[in-house]
Amino acid sequence: MKAMILAAGLGSRMRPLTDVTPKPLLKVGGIPLIVWHIEKLAHQGFRDIVINIAYLGYKIPKALGNGSNWGVNIQYSDEQEEGGLESAGGIIKALPLLGDDTFLVVNGDVFTDYNFQDNRHLADGMLAHLILVPNPKHNPNGDFALDGNIVIDDKRYTFSGIGYYSPKLFKSVSYGKSTLAPLLRRAMKEGKVTGELYEGKWLDIGTPERLKRLNVELNNRY
Repeated sequence: MKAMILAAGLGSRMRPLTDVTPKPLLKVGGIPLIVWHIEKLAHQGFRDIVINIAYLGYKIPKALGNGSNWGVNIQYSDEQEEGGLESAGGIIKALPLLGDDTFLVVNGDVFTDYNFQDNRHLADGMLAHLILVPNPKHNPNGDFALDGNIVIDDKRYTFSGIGYYSPKLFKSVSYGKSTLAPLLRRAMKEGKVTGELYEGKWLDIGTPERLKRLNVELNNRY
């Protein structure tokens, strides 16, 4: 299975830290945030990783290279000219690199101990499998809910930014800027999205304050 790390965001809420550094390269426990993902993906059997880049994107390939340091092959989907295509748009541009099978997508600005599964198969007819988490303080109302293992368009849990997708989910969407939530909601109406609740470690590193808290936590742990 191939994996994609979404790393093209502006990181506006992380300023001034992101004035000169793209958010995925900000350090967590002394290691760039995106490297935590790469190391975990490599450890759990992933060998092919796609990373989309836009804002200060040229710095990411310079820092990571082709992935050989971690025993993986990294390919870059370059959105620098477009200025970032948002979540669905970024995935759509990268589809030629991701292939025809189910693939994993993880937001580059989350920190988690969730175990990525390189052998996850979508059930027949399903278009996505989402990892949901209990609502953090910054998203108290949540995004989606679960009815058994089917994700429904109701607000109870927060979407973690981790999901397994069929390329068919993106079939009808034109190239250009577009977000993921409307696509997912459309598929939910058809009952074609499964999911699970993950109650382990998960943080959205969206502000300097959250990054600082995580670094303090990691320093105290180690």
